[in-house]
Amino acid sequence: MDTSTAVTRPVRPGAAVTRRLVRKETRGDLPLLACLAVLVLVLTALCAWVPAFAGRQEDRALRQRVDAAQTRAPLISLSTTPEVFNTSPPTVDMATLLAAGRTLTEHLGGSAARHLSFTGGGSYDYDPASLLTPRPPGPANAGTQLTASHLPSARTHLRYVSGHAPADHTPLDTAPQIGLSQATARALGVRAGSRLSLAFAKTPGAQTAAPQAELVVSGVYRVTATTDDFWTGRETLDQPSRYPAERSTGTVLAVRGLVGLDAADLLAGAGVGGPRVTWQLRADLSGAALDRARALTGPLSHYSADLSAALCQGSDWVTGDISCQVGGQSTQSLLVTDSLTPLLTTFTAQDRQARALATYAVDALAAVALATVAVAVRLLLRRRQPHLRLQRARGASTARLVLLRCAVAWPVVLVAALLGWATGVALAPTGTSGSPQPLPAALVTAVVLLTVPLMTWLAVREPRRPGRLRRTRRRTAVGRRVVLELTVLLATAAGVLALRSQGPDGILGAVPVLVALTVVLILLRVYPLALRLALRRTRRGRGVVGFVGAARAAHDAPATGLALFVLVLTLGTTVFGGLVQRTVDGGLATGAAWTTGADASATVAGTVTPAGTTTVAGTVTPARTTAVAGAALPAKSTTATTTAGTPTRIRTALQHLRTLDLAGQADGAVVSQVAVITVDPRQLAAIAPKSPLAAALLSGLGTPSGTRTGADVPLPSFLSPDLRARERTGGFTTTVVPQGQPPVNLTLEPVGTLTTEELRDPLLGPITAQIPAGTPMLITTATADHLLLQQASGSTVLLLKSDGPATPSPTALRSAAAKALGPLARIRVRSETLNTLRADGLTQGLGTVYTTGSILAALSGLLALALELTLTSHERSRTTSFLRTLGLGAKEAGAIHFLQLLPLAVASAVGGTLLGLLEPRLLAGTLDLRQFTGGPAQPALHTDYSLTLTLVAGVTTLILTAAATETILARRRQLGAVLRLT
Repeated sequence: MDTSTAVTRPVRPGAAVTRRLVRKETRGDLPLLACLAVLVLVLTALCAWVPAFAGRQEDRALRQRVDAAQTRAPLISLSTTPEVFNTSPPTVDMATLLAAGRTLTEHLGGSAARHLSFTGGGSYDYDPASLLTPRPPGPANAGTQLTASHLPSARTHLRYVSGHAPADHTPLDTAPQIGLSQATARALGVRAGSRLSLAFAKTPGAQTAAPQAELVVSGVYRVTATTDDFWTGRETLDQPSRYPAERSTGTVLAVRGLVGLDAADLLAGAGVGGPRVTWQLRADLSGAALDRARALTGPLSHYSADLSAALCQGSDWVTGDISCQVGGQSTQSLLVTDSLTPLLTTFTAQDRQARALATYAVDALAAVALATVAVAVRLLLRRRQPHLRLQRARGASTARLVLLRCAVAWPVVLVAALLGWATGVALAPTGTSGSPQPLPAALVTAVVLLTVPLMTWLAVREPRRPGRLRRTRRRTAVGRRVVLELTVLLATAAGVLALRSQGPDGILGAVPVLVALTVVLILLRVYPLALRLALRRTRRGRGVVGFVGAARAAHDAPATGLALFVLVLTLGTTVFGGLVQRTVDGGLATGAAWTTGADASATVAGTVTPAGTTTVAGTVTPARTTAVAGAALPAKSTTATTTAGTPTRIRTALQHLRTLDLAGQADGAVVSQVAVITVDPRQLAAIAPKSPLAAALLSGLGTPSGTRTGADVPLPSFLSPDLRARERTGGFTTTVVPQGQPPVNLTLEPVGTLTTEELRDPLLGPITAQIPAGTPMLITTATADHLLLQQASGSTVLLLKSDGPATPSPTALRSAAAKALGPLARIRVRSETLNTLRADGLTQGLGTVYTTGSILAALSGLLALALELTLTSHERSRTTSFLRTLGLGAKEAGAIHFLQLLPLAVASAVGGTLLGLLEPRLLAGTLDLRQFTGGPAQPALHTDYSLTLTLVAGVTTLILTAAATETILARRRQLGAVLRLT
């Protein structure tokens, strides 16, 4: 028998041997494979869950904004004017026309019509008509203008105190009915049953004289306070207004009343042209709100053109305008008013900023998790290093060893990825604008799968050919390291510059990871130098503990780079997230204070005197009334009830806003549309003693008691910087026309310029919210109120502040504001506003992303640190075992363990803290947190120092615990184990 062939034939294991080897190595690597499986499972589950969760938060935030906007005014409306002169006699079937408006959404196209619904049943408004009889009582008027409106939705917001509401169906040959408010009825001197004779505007091309008609007052109503903003923009239904006449002296009294449905039919029979008909549409954004809004904006952009193409042909024979057919009624062209698209544009900008901030946390978590994967694979290969060497010595090729490791790890990773994806899809909310993203999940899985063969190839590849000098190899390694570091530094600088110039996007979201890598590279260059300096000092000492600990720490510094990167990035991301949340939380309080100005604020249209006050000698003073619970008087504090039931005092301050044209005293240049605010500085100082604005106004506008006031006395004023720049040498003049009096020329004398801090004072928040951006502003004393004409334009703001330690309830503040400014006041309470801001979907979603990302990054970082310490524990144990054989004591061995790990703890704590504080400053141009907080300016960055100290203490404790654990294990080793380690 020839045995030489059997001896020399190479051994080629079969398939059964390979499978048995794979199962054996899998059982041996089970703990580390479980770590890989958990990491992949969590990452793929997040890829499925996070987009759906973020979509739900976006939908909620958009619904909040849309609902808030629709309580003030309709976001989408259609309007047209019916043609009444194309038949003889002129007619209009208003009931049919208003009902036909519901069919107009059929021309919207696609599924967009399902997301819109009509509200209020349609309304119509006539142009102002001149009141012929009766003549209003009081001073002579240049004229009276009455606007007749049909507004069905107003019926639930008012109550008739005499008579009844105008009927929708009145007998033929009777006058149309109209309802008036109490204030309007008093101004006109009429009551229920009175008749009004009106002259309407003539229709060009159809009439040569203005048609006249008669209306009968069916009843007098008073408006009721509501929690919504229904009366915003409709204040003239309650209060009449005056404005200067254009072609004569005096003022024009403007009033508005409500008519029934068939008033337009009756007026058309009297020869009055058609009114402006309006249908209001409400957007239904339930479910996937963001997707529905996007589906609406496309058809809305060409909705007007679609309506014209479907309903309008030719032109009207009377006016020559485009003629349309709505419900069988001839009308003029249809106008579409779309406020949803601008709202969605603004929300998209806010959502883009929230996504950018969330990207920082997501990218950092991905980087930490992948670094943990690398550490786990590295430890896996280190544990298998003897087996790999043995297999290599027996003739196994590099490709075979790589495939063997892949056969062990890849099935585990793939199964974990599938389980993670299935879990994420099961937990993800449905019916939102976000959906699971399979591409990121596949990318994460592919990166993990490729990490195993790449690191295996690096560990088992063929050694370099002999003959190369060590110095040459060292120079090559140093050169490669320098090139790598310079590449990272240049990439980081380019990323930061790009991020600051063009804003965040999907790719630039990884810039914080590059910044963290740069910080780690700097630490790896700096802290070994510090250790070498410490090594020089310990070398001179007598003890061996400090010298050996510093020497080992300096030797192991390059090897701990990956652990240092994980710790620094984890700490930096968590500190950054804490800073963002702390800044947003503080900014929300500032934004709420800016919105309300004080504990509460009430705003009404027009410059009016609150109830309970009178104007005497140019000063707004309280009337002599009994202070009741919840009443608010502008000049003194009143009692109210707190949430605990104890009485407290409420101080108030009054602000009036007018829009005037000013002329410079020096050059006579006219500055149009200047926002003139009148305030009492003492009232502002009483409600905000620490306010810089109140202090400046009190010192500049305060006048001694008994000071004469009049048109010939200059009024002290503070100017905004842009207004001061237009008139540097003198003051301003303006001409006002008081009711029933000759014009008065006023002089406004500048006494100071408002600083940036004063312009951003919360006391100005509610009043400046009524001013368009860029409008020049002037603040003067309240003594000017008796000289300036009360206007229907502008606004009146009442600030309310509790005077005492107890906080009044929102109900008490609302009651006090409503009693002072009436039921039409728009009231905001700071506590309610703050709760609304905190409940915003984008704000809560951002906080959830950072909290979840920080927790997961911290867990992944701790796992990576534990694996890294396990990976390097063998070298530390060999060192201490060798020293123990030389007579080193147990305490000294524990001290060496402590000194070896202490530099890593210090470097990671310092680097993570610096990274968390450095990133917001580097990316300040892209962190527009004002999107989430409101307020006049970007909120100041506030670091959460308690969170930072907690994180640093946690990392330091973990590393020191690892040192203590290694010391305990070293003490339990017997002499034989110690000798084997050496």
